[in-house]
Amino acid sequence: MADKYNVEEAEALAKRALHLPIAQATPIYEQLLSLYPTSARYWKQYVEAHMAVNNDDATKQIFSRCLLTCLQVPLWQCYIRFIRKVYDKKGAEGQEETTKAFEFMLNYIGTDIASGPIWTDYITFLKSLPALNLNEDLHRKNALRKVYHRAILTPTHHVEQLWKDYENFENSVNRQLAKGLVNEYQPKFNSARAVYRERKKYIEEIDWNMLAVPPTGSSKEETQWVAWKKFLSFEKGNPQRIDTASSTKRIIYAYEQCLMCLYHYPDVWYDYAEWHVKSGTTDAAIKVFQRALKAIPDSEMLKYAYAEMEESRGAIQSAKKLYESILGVSTNSLAHIQFLRFLRRAEGVEAARKYFLDARKSPSCTYHVYIAFATMAFCIDKEPKVAHNIFEEGLKLYMSEPVYILEYADFLTRLNDDRNIRALFERALSTLPAEDSAEVWNRFIQFEQTYGDLASILKVEQRMKEALSGKGEEGSSPLESSLQDVVSRYSYMDLWPCTSNDLDHLARQELLVKNLNKKVGKTNLPHGPAAIGSVASSSKVVYPDTSQMVVQDPTKKSEFASSANPVAASASNTFPGIVTATATHGSASTFDEIPKTTPPALLAFLANLPIVDE
Repeated sequence: MADKYNVEEAEALAKRALHLPIAQATPIYEQLLSLYPTSARYWKQYVEAHMAVNNDDATKQIFSRCLLTCLQVPLWQCYIRFIRKVYDKKGAEGQEETTKAFEFMLNYIGTDIASGPIWTDYITFLKSLPALNLNEDLHRKNALRKVYHRAILTPTHHVEQLWKDYENFENSVNRQLAKGLVNEYQPKFNSARAVYRERKKYIEEIDWNMLAVPPTGSSKEETQWVAWKKFLSFEKGNPQRIDTASSTKRIIYAYEQCLMCLYHYPDVWYDYAEWHVKSGTTDAAIKVFQRALKAIPDSEMLKYAYAEMEESRGAIQSAKKLYESILGVSTNSLAHIQFLRFLRRAEGVEAARKYFLDARKSPSCTYHVYIAFATMAFCIDKEPKVAHNIFEEGLKLYMSEPVYILEYADFLTRLNDDRNIRALFERALSTLPAEDSAEVWNRFIQFEQTYGDLASILKVEQRMKEALSGKGEEGSSPLESSLQDVVSRYSYMDLWPCTSNDLDHLARQELLVKNLNKKVGKTNLPHGPAAIGSVASSSKVVYPDTSQMVVQDPTKKSEFASSANPVAASASNTFPGIVTATATHGSASTFDEIPKTTPPALLAFLANLPIVDE
């Protein structure tokens, strides 16, 4: 996946295509756009290459493929240039087609913060239209006024310039009428300008040239995701307080632009579809889900979300097809379980039972499917006997699965069937290997604490110790009782028969006991000056004698605290030979005494230190 979406390689290909003839560049552009279908920059480069050699048919075909999914101003400016090139010399018919093209363009990207130049170009185009009589002149001025009113209400980079142009336009038409219109639209313009200043802050955080790749978790991607989320939240808040239809249009535009960069992010697609559902436009949500599954065809999350929406609106067959599509691609236990639940909801008990009978034969069926269907039969269909039979059937296959045993035990506990629970634990623990049985033993003890007497509790605890501990180490008995057993026995949920300090103390004691019982490697180091050499030549790892370790108690003062030099005092008391050797500058007689007074673990450590040449 990482190799497929290699951004550096894509940029190099795009740069190379710029210098190739269109026939050679076309396959490169097609390759790039198959991977990055929402890159307005690559589409613009592709279409401009065709425009440069006057391939009008190819240009139209490319625009038909990209315009509605790549809502970015530079690409659409390229489109209007092409339209004007085609129609400018065709008189009245061409003017009408150009007007339609401008309206079509502004309908899609007119709310963009960068759309100011397009509004200006449209106004300039309308002013250039000939007016052969008074009626035509009046019609043209009314058309210009309407465009100005739309432009000055849009928060764009050019909103202030457009307002000045509008004032000049009204004053050139009728000064008396201009005053009233300007006063009427002044507050609306002020609102648009204020929103523009806020919108600009969010827009500046967005990288508009970011290629859409599957999420990799890079900091840049996460930063862009956050920037888009903030911008979408801003637009959803309708800061300009415009009408619902206009606000909805801006939100849709923001989502569409977001998907140009975050095309492979399932959460963005889901958020977009859910927003449509909450807005009451379910048909639009369906289209979003369909596009999402085209963008990310392997996303089970989106398929489940889409199926859920279809089911909630009563489109059962459509939802069923989605579940079947999941089963067709990824036949796993989760897919079986979710389809079972769907069938139970949509078509009833018999449909679910029939599917279970088929699903259990599938190689991909695991114990999860048995648990899910048994739970469904018990909790939803109120059929404990059916559920019991399913658990028993599954037990023949999954006796070695601790999770299955525990789920079966939970079911029997709900039935208050203590006799069969004991039998289940005994059967399971007789076959489970010791390393997999700890959870089952713990649950058995919990069961006895609820249903049994003291003798049965103690008996199961002892059996668990024997099963899990095996033989003790170096003569110690792992089967001895400890106060921790009492704490475990007399605790309930988050209630403890001791304080937190007591628990800490017991935990430290347990650690010490483990250290005492740990097998320590025998060092058998020789004495004398040759000791260090012999240790160095040994390849056996020597461990410190942890039996001498004590738990640090910060409340007690060190016995060397009264010394003028605590570190030196500690060293002299613990390693007198080393300190004496240092004081006498390493005399030979003193050096001979070092191995005799130094712990073997320290000798091993010193022997393995690297030699430093002076």
